[in-house]
Amino acid sequence: MTNSNFQRSLILWLAAVVITLSSVVYQRMTGPTHPMRGKLEVNGEKLKYKLLRSHETTSNAIFKIPVADTSWTALFKWRRYKSHDSWTTDTLKSIAGGFQISIPQQPAAGKVEYLITLKDDLGNDYPLSSEPVIIRFKGAVPGFVLLPHVLLMFFSMLLGVRTGLEAIANGKHTYGYALWTTTLLFFGGLIFGPLVQKFAFDAYWTGWPFGHDLTDNKTAVAFVFWLIALWQGKKPGRGRMWFVIAAVVQLLVYLIPHSLLGSELDYTKRD
Repeated sequence: MTNSNFQRSLILWLAAVVITLSSVVYQRMTGPTHPMRGKLEVNGEKLKYKLLRSHETTSNAIFKIPVADTSWTALFKWRRYKSHDSWTTDTLKSIAGGFQISIPQQPAAGKVEYLITLKDDLGNDYPLSSEPVIIRFKGAVPGFVLLPHVLLMFFSMLLGVRTGLEAIANGKHTYGYALWTTTLLFFGGLIFGPLVQKFAFDAYWTGWPFGHDLTDNKTAVAFVFWLIALWQGKKPGRGRMWFVIAAVVQLLVYLIPHSLLGSELDYTKRD
């Protein structure tokens, strides 16, 4: 490899890493299972907190809202999501510098919606969210399943972006990168992905045609476009553009927040 080719390859790899890591951070920060973070400013003091939106089925979801003033109280309202339940309301007192919130454990894919409002000694209310926060419970996924899934999906995304850049640069490794991308996506998304889903929500596949889980659906869409790219990629003319299209599609669908429209119990039917 000449010096110029090495520099070109290095630049393309660095660009692929930056794009991939940026998409991973964006997806994690915007996903519906990521804790909702917020802050309040009261009498010049800032109160930072986070509200859980995901927890395992093995226990109640317990977290703390840090409030130093023991004269404050907290109003905690909750009910099962998609149920005929009435709101359960608890008035909490500050203990050890804050309020301990305990959301009753639910079966896999069960959800609870809740509201927390702080009240100072003057009777002023400070709601921590403008609308109910939804937390979903999931089963524990063993590391020997979760870790391969995460790594394979990450490297399939990295190689997918790299394939698109290689195709744009008219590089000679485009087809090889695409083949690796498709292989990693197959094992990460269509083999280990359903195994993760089974452990977490007791179902291997909840995307089309059995449901509307966008995580499953977007994996299938990305995989289909890479198959098309491999099929069309060796044809003369515009075949190389299919690698760019597949890379863009994969990047766009993975910008959709993880677990959006994911598995959930409908308590109105279950009860």
